[in-house]
Amino acid sequence: MEMTFRWFGKDYDTVTLEQIRQIPGVKGVITTLYDTMPGDIWSRERIRMMKEEVEASGLHVSGIESVNVHDSIKIGDKDRDRYIDNYIETLKNLGEEDIHMVCYNFMPVFDWTRTELARLRPDGSTVMAYTKEAVDALDPEKMFDSIAGDMNGSVMPGWEPERMERVKELFEMYKDVDDDKLFENLKYFLERIMPVCNEYDIKMAIHPDDPAWSVFGLPRIIINKENILKMMSMVDDPHNGVTFCSGSYGTNINNDLPDMIRSLKGRIHFAHVRNLKFNTPTDFEEAAHLSEDGSFDMYEIMKALYDIGFDGPIRPDHGRMIWGEKAMPGYGLYDRALGATYLNGLWEAIVKESERCK
Repeated sequence: MEMTFRWFGKDYDTVTLEQIRQIPGVKGVITTLYDTMPGDIWSRERIRMMKEEVEASGLHVSGIESVNVHDSIKIGDKDRDRYIDNYIETLKNLGEEDIHMVCYNFMPVFDWTRTELARLRPDGSTVMAYTKEAVDALDPEKMFDSIAGDMNGSVMPGWEPERMERVKELFEMYKDVDDDKLFENLKYFLERIMPVCNEYDIKMAIHPDDPAWSVFGLPRIIINKENILKMMSMVDDPHNGVTFCSGSYGTNINNDLPDMIRSLKGRIHFAHVRNLKFNTPTDFEEAAHLSEDGSFDMYEIMKALYDIGFDGPIRPDHGRMIWGEKAMPGYGLYDRALGATYLNGLWEAIVKESERCK
């Protein structure tokens, strides 16, 4: 595996490439053109400029997170082919610039949902958290307003103000889209893009829904082992794969994370590894990556990735805000750097243990 770090670009991220370069074991970044809108074509020139900036720091671009999918594609609207054509053009440009992994999602309206961005923990750190009862009591059109004050001045992915201004319109767009229809539209999208993915060896890594259940009645399909195996079988191509995000699949405590990993051998193209702490089955909060700080056995998750021969990019995911840092919630430097070194330590121990047993 290759340890990486997410970077949103110098105009949007409080973390610099120079800081990322100093995290032991981190060789690459997972980045994006954060100012592009869903449906826009990413030009080769802009991709090249982004690559050159990263490479000048001594790192390289390990993959893209995300090339966002336009809502017309997700709902199967009459103009979806135009946006798929644009998506294909972007994939070609990425491939021609030697970038071969794209993380994306197929979530309606909200890319992810949290009810708190700065829940105070006993150690004084703050974390993102979710309480189902709080969501049930919210007007979905007011969801953005309920968390906007805790964004630390950042623009969070999936919660861009211009998108949130259209929440009512977006809910109307998805009113006739259920799980089956969303699956159908995902299949159509994947069938259209697979030829260019094969031509340029671009691994498409779908990100699971977060949380792994319906929110505000919206369809959620990338939520469990059954559904992800269905997605891969309906477009059975090695470039059609997944981002295995332990924190997203793990929101459903019935998901057996190591078992899911082992069932996806050869189709996990990217991994987000993080921990959650459950207070109740419907109340969870982000935790430090360390196993004992949350509810997941992080050793078993990393061991499962090793056992299937995972050799793709991996990154620490949402971190706590610690040591007085002010940053995009979940995406500060300090706790994610600790997470990267912890995951690297687990991996080293697993590799050495395996070698001794040979």
